[in-house]
Amino acid sequence: MERSLESGNMSRVQEFVLLGLSARLGTRGVLFAVFLTLYLLTLLENTLIVCLICSHSELRKPMYFFLGNLSCLEMCYVSVTMPSLLVGLRSSPCHVSFTACIIQLFLFIALISTKCTLLASMAYDRYVAICRPLHYPLLMRPQVCLGLAMTSWLGGLLVSVVKTSCIASLSYCGPNVLNHFFCDVSPLLNLSCTHVALTELVDFISAVVIFCGSLLVALASYVAIGRTVLRMPSAATRRKALSTCASHLLVVGTFYAVVLFMYSRPSRINSTDLSKVLSVVYTVVTPMCSPVIYCLRNREVHTALQKTLHSRWVSAVTTDLAHS
Repeated sequence: MERSLESGNMSRVQEFVLLGLSARLGTRGVLFAVFLTLYLLTLLENTLIVCLICSHSELRKPMYFFLGNLSCLEMCYVSVTMPSLLVGLRSSPCHVSFTACIIQLFLFIALISTKCTLLASMAYDRYVAICRPLHYPLLMRPQVCLGLAMTSWLGGLLVSVVKTSCIASLSYCGPNVLNHFFCDVSPLLNLSCTHVALTELVDFISAVVIFCGSLLVALASYVAIGRTVLRMPSAATRRKALSTCASHLLVVGTFYAVVLFMYSRPSRINSTDLSKVLSVVYTVVTPMCSPVIYCLRNREVHTALQKTLHSRWVSAVTTDLAHS
């Protein structure tokens, strides 16, 4: 009876206050313009990738199927975190209702978990292409690719349901200030006024299963690829094989390196400002750079883009001539 009365007297937090990325008035305007440009550029790049893959038959291959899924994910991913960052820069601090914060957390966890699994699927695709090329049409047939993509998306949703339910069920009785630009796991756990050991255990287990599991798959794939490439007879063949997976390896390395450092760095450098900077890297910079990295080293994407631009140009010239 006493415990119920005591819990009833605690006022539940109805909203959270996001302090945002910068508290300096002089830099907010500049940062707002920079991040708005990055956001629009990210949406444009990834939309272009999806349109090219859908409109060109030569890009309907397993590698581009996964790349299209990754581009769709990046657009959703950046649209979950970037609006609150921009609002915080425009009118800091940003007030977010409890429900909106939990929804943002749910979407963020679902998308980052999906991204981990999707990157592992792309690494497996490169492993089959280089190490087992004769079996590639069978092992990476459309049904398998669709199954891997669906598993990535559904797995991310399942993990997010479990983690978000645990975090949302905690009691938040104040303070309600999050020194971040979006609702992330660690800041919310730090604000809880109840015992969080079980929630932290769930968070740890899910991280091991999703993050470490996908990282091991990616590492195993590239170790096998490295061994196969070293056995190839000519340097030209080795360069060609490496060029097919160099872009993906760069994206995977950047993403996993930042996230690993983010969540496993020593406590003596546990700086909130550093956490926010690293969060910007994997929530803003990586989604913007991924399409550029993939396109710069890919002749088929270049060719498809040139065809699209040429057809648009011819269509525009034809229309102008018809009107004249």
